[in-house]
Amino acid sequence: MKIKNILKAGLIIVTFFNIISCSDEVIEPLEKDEAYNLQFPAYFPEMTFDKTGNSITKNGVELGRKLFYEGRLSRNNTISCGFCHIQENAFTHHGHNVSHGVDDRIGIRNAPPIQNMAFLKRYMWDGVIHNLNEQPIIPITDANEMDSSMPEVIAKLNADSKYRNLFKAAYGDEYITGERVLKALSQFMVTMISANSKYDQYKQGKATFTTTEMKGMALFQQKCSSCHSGELFTDESFRNTGMYYNSQFKDAGRYRVTLDQVDWMKFRVPSLRNVEYTAPYMHDGRFYTLDAVLNFYSDNVEDNPNLDPLLKQNGHIGLTMNNAEKQSIIAFLKTLSDKDFVTNPKFSE
Repeated sequence: MKIKNILKAGLIIVTFFNIISCSDEVIEPLEKDEAYNLQFPAYFPEMTFDKTGNSITKNGVELGRKLFYEGRLSRNNTISCGFCHIQENAFTHHGHNVSHGVDDRIGIRNAPPIQNMAFLKRYMWDGVIHNLNEQPIIPITDANEMDSSMPEVIAKLNADSKYRNLFKAAYGDEYITGERVLKALSQFMVTMISANSKYDQYKQGKATFTTTEMKGMALFQQKCSSCHSGELFTDESFRNTGMYYNSQFKDAGRYRVTLDQVDWMKFRVPSLRNVEYTAPYMHDGRFYTLDAVLNFYSDNVEDNPNLDPLLKQNGHIGLTMNNAEKQSIIAFLKTLSDKDFVTNPKFSE
């Protein structure tokens, strides 16, 4: 009996050390690559991601996952995409109003969530990027984020035989290029589909809402859905919602792209899926709770020349909501939380 217990304990110890030694290993790529099939509900919008020249494959996605958590994409090897996009917070930067990059440099914007990007037409708070294959170049090269360059990134990856093997598995040869780095990252991000919230289960007839959640959904549709529309809860438009100009960050939103005064302080309407996990809120992280967000819309919207017309109706600035209505809306917003998404090991480091 003693020998049996000793052997059992030894097996546990060996297994434990095997787990530790393999925890940082790359998932072995398939010898023969296969297509990666994306799964999402029929009521989701049509995919916008252009697979032309960038077919989504299992080896490509695995390479992208590894790159997403790779600090060597930054100048000093410390900042990865996953540093500012943390899974448990729906891939946002929890605890920071705006993103922090190399040498603890402070950016100007709150890191937006990474979810359902396969269905979006625009990216970033100001919509400057229209193609997901090009999106990662901005954080990689931005001085306040990763402060690197593609030649520098390629040189670092080329020096690692594991990466050469991963690129060969994904692309057929070991040739590492900037285009391939970006496309692999976009392949991984495309797989980040969040579609298993209580709201989705309700849509599919697998769950019921409480009375408060039902009331909140009705109020949301009445007061919020003009902008946060559709199954992604965003119409992807750019709107001035009456937020004061933050002189600390000097960010005027869409205006930075167009230089058209009409676009002053217009920001892209964000998706509200997983909003419970993504505090702080707004482009500069100025609000730390959903209560504060709704209080802003009911009482603190600033009137200005290009304030969105939806916030300036019947002689009233903002949205008319009492406290009970706000709590009902928040109860509904929490039905958009997808716990499976923020714990799925497929998206983890």
